[in-house]
Amino acid sequence: MTAQNPPTAPAIPAPPYPRGRDLLEGRVVVVTAAAGTGIGSATARRCLEEGARVVVSDWHERRLGEKAAELAADFGDRVHSIPCDVTVEEQVQGLLDGAADRFGRVDVLVNNAGLGGSVAVQDMTDEQWSRVLDVTLTGTFRATRAAINRFIDQGGGGVIVNNASVIGWRAQEEQAHYAAAKAGVMALTRCSAVDAAPHGVRINAVSPSIAMHPFLAKVTSDELLDELSRREVFGRAAEPWEVANVIAFLASDYASYMTGEVVSVSSQHA
Repeated sequence: MTAQNPPTAPAIPAPPYPRGRDLLEGRVVVVTAAAGTGIGSATARRCLEEGARVVVSDWHERRLGEKAAELAADFGDRVHSIPCDVTVEEQVQGLLDGAADRFGRVDVLVNNAGLGGSVAVQDMTDEQWSRVLDVTLTGTFRATRAAINRFIDQGGGGVIVNNASVIGWRAQEEQAHYAAAKAGVMALTRCSAVDAAPHGVRINAVSPSIAMHPFLAKVTSDELLDELSRREVFGRAAEPWEVANVIAFLASDYASYMTGEVVSVSSQHA
């Protein structure tokens, strides 16, 4: 049986961009995959607007340098950049160590790094499967482990926010590797939260449906983007900053009793 598309309705525009309210004042936040124009970049900006000092990281050094310069133009020396490939353990550890060397400590890690792709299971190679899992799931594990140990060494406390996806809950063609990785991120979030709780560390995740940005539009067909947008009751994709707002909330003291949770950031039909 083929699911019917929900009725098409005029898109409801995004609300005005909200001002910062110092939710993260004095905190040191590390954001992986923060170059470019997606959720990581929006999260770095949102955290800076909320008063944090932010270390942005990405494997692509040129794009990372451009993003760091853009943010530094607005926020000065509260921005620092460190290149990092989350598939390399030494670089992940170096990211956390470098952030602490620069700002004295680390308070929040946002695990945003992920890798997708479209290929049917019957055509998928071991390399395609392993690459997506290594970046999206194992990379999140590596950074989570490094951050928890950093927080313990600092005396406890700290927050990790992971970027999952509704595709970890819902089936979509040609996305088995990405869906498996994101479902793994959700499970990792729940289980690592239990392990870290005795040290005062909170670990949660966001699960966006679709957040539109130029890179996504470049690697995804217009037809699929239109279909995914039609599934949203607002008739549009989220802006990356709308997801970043929820990440900032989970990183803040307003979410002090939340851990092991996966928060859906979507307006999807049931």
